[in-house]
Amino acid sequence: MKKSFFAFSMAVLVGFIAAVTLCVQALNTPQTVGAFGEENMRIVVDAGHGGADGGVSGKTTGVKESDLNLAIAYRVSDVLTDMGFEITMTRKTEAGLYGTATKGFKKRDMQRRKEIIESVDPMLVLSIHQNRYPARSVRGGQVFYARESERGKALALSVQAELNELYGKEKVKERKATVGDYFILNCADCPSVIVECGFLSNPLDEKLLTTEIWQKKLAESIATGVVNYLSGAVA
Repeated sequence: MKKSFFAFSMAVLVGFIAAVTLCVQALNTPQTVGAFGEENMRIVVDAGHGGADGGVSGKTTGVKESDLNLAIAYRVSDVLTDMGFEITMTRKTEAGLYGTATKGFKKRDMQRRKEIIESVDPMLVLSIHQNRYPARSVRGGQVFYARESERGKALALSVQAELNELYGKEKVKERKATVGDYFILNCADCPSVIVECGFLSNPLDEKLLTTEIWQKKLAESIATGVVNYLSGAVA
């Protein structure tokens, strides 16, 4: 009788441990496309600038914004692809999207980005950029959204929360997602945001942004912000 009771107790204990293990694994497993029940899981990742338009430059290393944008855009795309999303990048090389660098090239470049976005008909757009400010002490990531887009605001708040958490580990003050009057934010009806990953005018941000480790962390933070937005877990 005692042996039977002991065997029964052990079976219950083993079952309990197995159940807990499964729960822990579920909590630690990244959400995938199927978790959201969306038919359109297409995302456009836009690497800002390119070619003759290098954007801002690092004060210490002279690194071009356009190069950092492309590197981080690829990393964001990789993370989201691994989650099961279908990714389209507007720019895949160092070149711009304007053809030849003649008069009006910037307008042609932006128009081409809009055409790509419209052709994909994505669920959302992420435009990757780097920031600058006259005061070199200013740091951190900041997200912009279109004034009239409530969904864009929700997406921006979600990504901003993740950027604040990441930079907070570097003792950087939190920044707020804000309205931006930018062409790329109005290329489609879907929620669109500009993610300014950091300030190249700040030497500490610049040092971080030029490392693969930080770029990977940024990509993971941005992707987490996207997932939280889609799951409704927006702070």
